[in-house]
Amino acid sequence: MEKGRLIEFRLHGERTLAVLDRPDGKKNWVSIDAGGQARTLAPKQVTYEVAATEAFKPTDIERFLAEVESYLDPSGLEVAWELLSEDSEATTPAELAQLLFSEQTPAQCYAAHCLLSDDKIYFKQKGDQYEPRPESQVNDLKHQLEAAALRDRERQGFIDRVQQVLAGETINWEASDRSRIETIERLAAFGEECPNRAAAIELLESVGRPPYAKAAFQLLVDLKIWSEHENLHLRRTQLPTYFSTKVLDVSHHCLQDPPPDPETNRLDLTHLKVFTIDDASTTEIDDGLSLEYCEDGRERLWIHIADPTRWMTPGDSLDLEARRRCTTVYLPTGMVPMLPEELATGPMSLNQGQICCALSFCVELKPDGAIDTFSIHPSFIKPTYRLTYDDVDEMLHLQLTNEPEIEALANYAKLRHTWRQSQGAISIHMPETTVKVRGDEVDIQIIDDSRSRQLVAEMMILTGEAAATYAAKQGIPVPFRGQPQPELPPEEELLRLPPGPVRACALRRCMPRSEVGLFVTRHASLGLDHYTQVTSPIRRYADLLTHFQLKAHLRGDTLPFSTEELKQILLSIGSAVKEANLVERQTNRYWSIEYLRRNAKEIWPTLVLRWIREDENLGSILLEDLGLEFVWRIPRGLTPGDRLQLRVAHADPREDTIHFQPVETDTAQALEV
Repeated sequence: MEKGRLIEFRLHGERTLAVLDRPDGKKNWVSIDAGGQARTLAPKQVTYEVAATEAFKPTDIERFLAEVESYLDPSGLEVAWELLSEDSEATTPAELAQLLFSEQTPAQCYAAHCLLSDDKIYFKQKGDQYEPRPESQVNDLKHQLEAAALRDRERQGFIDRVQQVLAGETINWEASDRSRIETIERLAAFGEECPNRAAAIELLESVGRPPYAKAAFQLLVDLKIWSEHENLHLRRTQLPTYFSTKVLDVSHHCLQDPPPDPETNRLDLTHLKVFTIDDASTTEIDDGLSLEYCEDGRERLWIHIADPTRWMTPGDSLDLEARRRCTTVYLPTGMVPMLPEELATGPMSLNQGQICCALSFCVELKPDGAIDTFSIHPSFIKPTYRLTYDDVDEMLHLQLTNEPEIEALANYAKLRHTWRQSQGAISIHMPETTVKVRGDEVDIQIIDDSRSRQLVAEMMILTGEAAATYAAKQGIPVPFRGQPQPELPPEEELLRLPPGPVRACALRRCMPRSEVGLFVTRHASLGLDHYTQVTSPIRRYADLLTHFQLKAHLRGDTLPFSTEELKQILLSIGSAVKEANLVERQTNRYWSIEYLRRNAKEIWPTLVLRWIREDENLGSILLEDLGLEFVWRIPRGLTPGDRLQLRVAHADPREDTIHFQPVETDTAQALEV
């Protein structure tokens, strides 16, 4: 190292040229760059010395770099690599300059040094020399760099498209954008627990948003990818929300080319008058009712259940998809079906006027309402009337004589209810609410415990009893449902509580959870010794399993599922069913709070139901006009059974918070006027 020597060193990772000016101590030198900035450098900091016969001045640096620039053509490296790699011959910057430029001027040698030191593909440094890489390694590196360049372009394209949308422009998202959008979605849904959170934060910061879950959520709303009411409860689960192309193809193929029906001797019941009774919005119609008048004066109840297993076999794509989903999820914004819609609402449903496959239960009752005889038949039926609950209630109210079966079915349902009560059934009547979201409108209605609903409920319970009794007697493993006997409060204690929701709430607290198993146990609240769910095979996988088992036994075939296999399936679907039920509750609560937020000026008649922690005045309340229950810190002096008027003080569905404030009776009356 000597005065006037042009050297290279790294400053903040960037190559920098400077001229050595004077020694600084025994080994160090003071260098001056093109801008006149002096720096002390140790020999080890110098990465290259320009070999020249003449001394340089700092003012020469700019001219020198301009000359070097004319030689910086990276394509020359590939030519040199091809020549040198044949004999695995190493090279130096000076030798490369001779090879590329046929000369070795200081500028050419430095240009060769720059090309070699910046190269990431063809050469690797070993001491003062550069060795050519093997061809296979060069190809791998080229592929990696091309992939990295593509990712960089895609990332920048994504950022550009985000900015365009935020500026109000209309764009088409690219396929490569999907993974980045999903990364942001996961942060918005899971927050601190988000997998690959660092990548999501980096994306947020790249588009000028703070690194938080709320910011991710708002960005997705601003991009119109999510709505402001996006269902995060659903997104945080493993519940599938769409069907794969494979499953949809199988479904479509079933419609175009139906599989052979395993039931070669279906009972033809198309002569029976069949009533289906559902809500007006129901699209999956899975049960129908008939009443047959026999010549000897006997009357037979027929409960027809949709037969989706006509279109499926155990272990096929549709069965495995239904098993994965376990249940149809009913949300205020719509349902997430267990089976593809074109099948579930098409040939699997009991559609009016069409010949449909069914599993029909024929039941004759004793005078007291107990089952006398029953039989189960794969069948053909032709639903005659599609009725709503309101239709049936109106027919019962008007006592119409042109459809006497409806009145008779209602009377049989009442008889069954009375019989079940005699067997110890426990009826708990709490308000049941439906929350519906249509567009931007939120509607909450209390479901009336009407005769029509009681009719259908009793017929479904009757079918479950018949199916379970048959399975138990024949030794068929199915998902039996039971419920342990509850320890109810003493009658005198219950009688001290106001009748209605307060007393029903006290009973509900005592009820143990129902249980599913492969052995028959009594169902306490239904008052039945045998019970299984079999009436919703389009919507519940456990019901579908029972259909598979019953139909195979009726045909005389080997059961598709052994006891052990059924046990494993029930274990696998149990957690998914719980998860689906939780999402339904959480989503209903979200929209209930949103409804109350939108109606913050309303005054709600409220009933105090029970204490949760009386010493803290924490209790459960019921908004009687909506059938909604909330936990609230109840004012002193009030006890279960008391009523008051409440208004919403604060409601935030996203934070799952709601606060009420009491309204004095006089004020409430004045506001209502």
